[in-house]
Amino acid sequence: QVQLLESGGGSVQAGGSLRLSCSASVHYDTNYCLGWFRQAPGKEREGVAGICTGGIPLYTDSVKGRFTVSLEKPKAPKNTLYLEMNRLKDEDTGMYVCAAAQPSNLRSGLLSPVGYMYWGQGTQVTVSS
Repeated sequence: QVQLLESGGGSVQAGGSLRLSCSASVHYDTNYCLGWFRQAPGKEREGVAGICTGGIPLYTDSVKGRFTVSLEKPKAPKNTLYLEMNRLKDEDTGMYVCAAAQPSNLRSGLLSPVGYMYWGQGTQVTVSS
């Protein structure tokens, strides 16, 4: 069983920064992928950024150059996925949720929600101009 807990959301003015964290209880020796997704009211869930163990990060076009995803793997079973968000825009507003998957399940790609089996509760990000 994988448990995910997000934190770090909040309200910020356009141009500001936030750092999201996702504490993931994934066994250290397991190959897995973690992704950040966001959903705004009335819109579909969108993949923002993702990374797999031993892999390179992937970003949706709208956040390239502004967001950075990273995975910290301490010795404990818990790992932390970060999303550093800079130069935030109004359109970045939404509920940000992290998700975990085995790489073999992600046939639709790292930024597609299909194949992710475990989801956190999310943390709200609100950007105002």
